[in-house]
Amino acid sequence: MSTLTKTTYQIPIGPIHPALKEPVMFEFEIDGEQIVNVDVRLGHVHRAIEWAGTRRNPIQVLYLAERICGICSYCHPMAFALAVERIAGIEVPDRAQYLRVIHAELERICSHILWAGVAAHEIGFDSVLFLTWEMRERALDLTEYLTGNRVTKGITMIGGIRRDITPDMHPQIHEKLQYFKDNFEKIRHIYLDDKTFKMRTKGCGVLTKEEAVKLNAVGPTARASGVKIDVRRDQSFFAYGDLDFDYITPDVLTGEVNGDVYDRIIVRLLEVKQSLELIEQSLKQMPEGPIVAEPKIAKLLAMLKKADGEAIGRMEAPRGEVFHYVKMNGSECPYFWKVRAPTYSNILPWIPMLKGEQIADIPIVAASTDPCMSCTNRVTFIEKNNSYTLDREELHRRSVEKTRRLCP
Repeated sequence: MSTLTKTTYQIPIGPIHPALKEPVMFEFEIDGEQIVNVDVRLGHVHRAIEWAGTRRNPIQVLYLAERICGICSYCHPMAFALAVERIAGIEVPDRAQYLRVIHAELERICSHILWAGVAAHEIGFDSVLFLTWEMRERALDLTEYLTGNRVTKGITMIGGIRRDITPDMHPQIHEKLQYFKDNFEKIRHIYLDDKTFKMRTKGCGVLTKEEAVKLNAVGPTARASGVKIDVRRDQSFFAYGDLDFDYITPDVLTGEVNGDVYDRIIVRLLEVKQSLELIEQSLKQMPEGPIVAEPKIAKLLAMLKKADGEAIGRMEAPRGEVFHYVKMNGSECPYFWKVRAPTYSNILPWIPMLKGEQIADIPIVAASTDPCMSCTNRVTFIEKNNSYTLDREELHRRSVEKTRRLCP
């Protein structure tokens, strides 16, 4: 008489693994080469940035927020600035609003091109990795030209922007933009027409529109599944309300939405082209005027010290919506600061994306959401395998106690 035996087995991947650029733990249940179930565990990185921000004045927090994520080093401090400006009632000059758009879209170009190179690397197409990163170098050159830095830009200021774009800088900017336009068709052809990319990405890592909505996917991950969400349009900020652009979904190019890795490639490539157009529109429409509401830092700090209230700052980062909650109570430092990075919302969608796929597809499926674990990880608490909920006060108390032990 035959007995039933278990046909599946467990494979742990991470938190340190050659296919992972940052620490995250996967536990896969495998049947042969097929993934049956997935469990994702975070909590391997916790840098106490939010706690440190409540020990600094708002202008100092801007430079701390830049270091939440090196690739999103503009959108995080800017989302924080948006929240503080709402609390303090600061009106940002019109010219600064257009300058903010330019830097946001340049960061999107840098991020999406970097992602394209990583995606190529994950399927073993390293020659394309080097091609895309050559283009990214040009984008970083332009970033350095406009801000003085390549990664942590130091361009954000509460009430505006720290550096202007003068007329004599326009030729250099347009030259770089033209370079991207000239090379865009080459990149588009490689990623969307090459047989290798199609075979590895079409029908792979599918996230349906219903799953994307249910699991709260954001950014290109959600739009690739046909969900039309974009903070730039849904809750217009900066000068986006004056610019002409629309949601980017795969059907814009192919006439259909499949929600697979291939569609996520389409969305990001088209968004690079869209960002070029938004920068050109901003340069053309940008009015004259000041670039900051209050140029005297001492006076600005005095204004912020009197601010009392709470607000949120929402921004469409390259990976999706970044959300900063800030509470101020009339003291020098923010009373509370909480950050939700877009990857936090794009982790649960990994589960339906990976179920039913092959082991070899794990790296490209996970990379297709462009994850950033360093700006996502929070505290994980397990005690005797019991499931329970910590209330906000208790979790905050334990977090502060641990941080003080680690950073006396």
